[in-house]
Amino acid sequence: MSSKKRVALLGSTGSIGTQALEVMRNHNDRFEVEVLTAQNNVDLLIQQAIEFTPNAVVIANESHYKQLKTALDPHYIKVYAGEKALAQVVEMDTIDVVLTALVGYSGLLPTISAINAGKQIALANKETLVVAGELITQLAREKGVNIYPVDSEHSAIFQCLVGEFHNPIEKLILTASGGPFRGRDIASLQTVTKEQALKHPNWDMGAKITIDSASMMNKGLEVIEAKWLFGVRPDQIEVVVHPQSIVHSLIQFEDGSIKAQLGLPDMRIPIQFALSYPDRLVSDFPRFDFMQYPSLDFEKPDLKTFGNLQLAFDALEKGGNAPCVLNAANEVVVAAFLQEQVGFLEMSDIIAKTLEKVDFVSQPALQDFVETDKTARIITEEIIKFKK
Repeated sequence: MSSKKRVALLGSTGSIGTQALEVMRNHNDRFEVEVLTAQNNVDLLIQQAIEFTPNAVVIANESHYKQLKTALDPHYIKVYAGEKALAQVVEMDTIDVVLTALVGYSGLLPTISAINAGKQIALANKETLVVAGELITQLAREKGVNIYPVDSEHSAIFQCLVGEFHNPIEKLILTASGGPFRGRDIASLQTVTKEQALKHPNWDMGAKITIDSASMMNKGLEVIEAKWLFGVRPDQIEVVVHPQSIVHSLIQFEDGSIKAQLGLPDMRIPIQFALSYPDRLVSDFPRFDFMQYPSLDFEKPDLKTFGNLQLAFDALEKGGNAPCVLNAANEVVVAAFLQEQVGFLEMSDIIAKTLEKVDFVSQPALQDFVETDKTARIITEEIIKFKK
């Protein structure tokens, strides 16, 4: 039996996915790629499959199936297509851990399938816990499944908790870079373009998460994710703007002590830690040098200018299906912003209106989340059309 950890990588062609493959390439004595999946980028998926020779690959967009099948047939790699195949492939007996690097709501059902199959989860898809945090964490407890966070902030908290799991948390402090528009006022954001919003000062990420970072929605989603990952109340979570992105997050314990995890902004570090835990593997990643950062800055977030963060706190406080509505509306408005159909500041207004219009469900089951997501998207699209 192989001693290597066998990994199903969902979303292998995205920013997190490609960096995860770099980690596994550098540690091929520790990891084996068992499954690769992508939504549309069939050419890169073919390249990855030929290099890593997984047991199976899945392309979610079925129109690419024939091209993928033809290319991989000589390599004896199983090829599947469609959303159902994506949810089913994670149940394979040969998988040890599922790294969910899908973008948005699409990560929910495959993650549920993986947990039901008893697979350990390395979670880079924060929306899964935003949409259905209570359902996911309860299911993971029932199935004895660990969820290892990949987001740099949640990985930082997890790393600070190692050896401290028996000590109650007084407060979690999530750091935020502030994005490209930190310090700007509402008037100056009226004419922001998508090109400006896509220029993040510190992190190299996909388009959706980069826009979320610019609007502070990414931090809002991380607040909701943190509540479920670490079992704290909303009032125990604080957000601090830290423009250098060196301190990735902090924990304050009941004795007043604070632990922080520091490092250069490099997603390969939290990816590697989630896959290798409890071990830390050797890396040649660039090292942090205090002399290059003689001072680190911290400031309060501007909740008035960046209303998305307040909307997320409010949705978390309300509970039920409100975070699901928030996420669905946000995915729609970000897509619309990238297509230049709505302005940067309009995104928050549209999300707020959607939250008002979707019926509240206080104790949602999985089907309620599915219906809420669908309804919220329809309502958000209607608001956008009306604004035109």
